[in-house]
Amino acid sequence: MLELVDDGGPFVYVLGVLAFVSMFLILERIFFFQKVRINVGDLLLGLANHVRKGAFAEALHEAARAPGPAARVAHAVLMRKNLPRRDLRDVAQEAGQLEVPRMERNLRGLYGIALVAPLVGMLGTISSLVMFFMEMSEDKGFSSASAMSRGVYQALVTSGLGLAISVAVFLFYLFFYGRVKRMVHRIERTGIEMVNIICDAREQGDIVSFRDEADDVVAKKQSKK
Repeated sequence: MLELVDDGGPFVYVLGVLAFVSMFLILERIFFFQKVRINVGDLLLGLANHVRKGAFAEALHEAARAPGPAARVAHAVLMRKNLPRRDLRDVAQEAGQLEVPRMERNLRGLYGIALVAPLVGMLGTISSLVMFFMEMSEDKGFSSASAMSRGVYQALVTSGLGLAISVAVFLFYLFFYGRVKRMVHRIERTGIEMVNIICDAREQGDIVSFRDEADDVVAKKQSKK
């Protein structure tokens, strides 16, 4: 490894910095996705049970305690449970949009490193070839086969390292991008389900209250008779 650094020249150090930064970003994203991992189905089932019982305080507590963006979207909808259905949908959509930048954090950096690393490697290759041909010109064009192969080898080191870093980082980028897309789908599902749960429970509660009022009116009429 140290031999590659010596043969590649100063551009290898630049690629080393890019590799170190990409490792930091990758680890940060791994810890983030592991931290917010949650079963959305179980969360919605628990919240639905609380809402149907009218226990909104318990539902808010459970949503606030659960990790992840889906739980925060559910909490935002529960906080505004008295709004009409259309407004609740807007609340769910806005809350979901606020979560997207958190999920996409550092992905742009990984994508940038995947693009820049091979360019840095190519620049190092061109620089090494220029230096090699300059040395040949100083020797009046006379150079042994071993010296020429050595020069080409040194020139290709940076290109190989740049491509290796780019491929590895881009694969991680695609993996994280897929995770973000799945989480966005879960957020949208959570918002829609919470709006339906709250509105359905509220409509059932209104029907019950009207029925109770009707029973009271009938009872009063019968008592007057």
